[in-house]
Amino acid sequence: MIKPQILDAKGLLVKSKLPDADYVVNPYVGCEFACQYCYASFMGRFVNEEFQNWGNYLYIKGNAVAVFEKDLTRLRASGRMPSILLSSVTDPYQGAEKKHRITRGILEVLVREPYPGVVSILTKSPLVERDIDLLSQLPGAEIGMTITTTDDVISRFLEVRAPLASRRLEALSHLSHARLRTYAFVGPLLPHFRYQPDQLDKLFHGISRAGVRSVYVEHMNLKRYIRERLWKVLADQPQEIKDVYQQATEAEHRKALDEIVSRLLTKHGLKLRLNEVLYHNQNGGVPRSE
Repeated sequence: MIKPQILDAKGLLVKSKLPDADYVVNPYVGCEFACQYCYASFMGRFVNEEFQNWGNYLYIKGNAVAVFEKDLTRLRASGRMPSILLSSVTDPYQGAEKKHRITRGILEVLVREPYPGVVSILTKSPLVERDIDLLSQLPGAEIGMTITTTDDVISRFLEVRAPLASRRLEALSHLSHARLRTYAFVGPLLPHFRYQPDQLDKLFHGISRAGVRSVYVEHMNLKRYIRERLWKVLADQPQEIKDVYQQATEAEHRKALDEIVSRLLTKHGLKLRLNEVLYHNQNGGVPRSE
């Protein structure tokens, strides 16, 4: 059980380098879900935590709601209504949110505004359903769920303490039935899909059945600091599994997967956001669309 620590934030609305979000809001530093492939582990350097300790610490921005309200007031005074993403380097609905309600407090500020711009949620947690009442009052709200597989065994192996993939699909269905705009983030695109396209077919089918009509798809980010952690996790796995992950850095692998993705998106009537499958190069490059 992680014991969260409290810190004060100087700012909450941060300009984004992402291609489809003007500002990002991260209510927490760290993430209890401990996903083995998570690129956000680099955030540890801001709170003196090692990359390898990702998933074992959490810092709560205790003043986040008050700071966000001030940031939003300044932004609106300028006449702007940029798109806002919660969140880019943490999960806004991880376990601590049940008690601390930081994300809900931020949404309450947006509803009081009321904020007319796009407010995008990206999470792995069905806890987002708790806030349907607020999200329904934001005309630009859209809720995304990161889902990498329909196999709960694989989900538990790679996404150690995250809600199971099956539960996330259920949450997407509930959100869609609540008449909220939804999307799915299939990232990382697990390398074994290249050799088991039926598994990706099953995933896209589940997403479509949940009422989702658009998806982001991103190849696995295998920058050096991620590889170092992930290879340790894979150390006891059969060599063929290790080989598949090591091939994931190759252009040939990406091209083969891209072709499978394109075919299956068409099959299931899903629109690819940004019109391309995103990827990071293994030496630390950013997605092409950033």
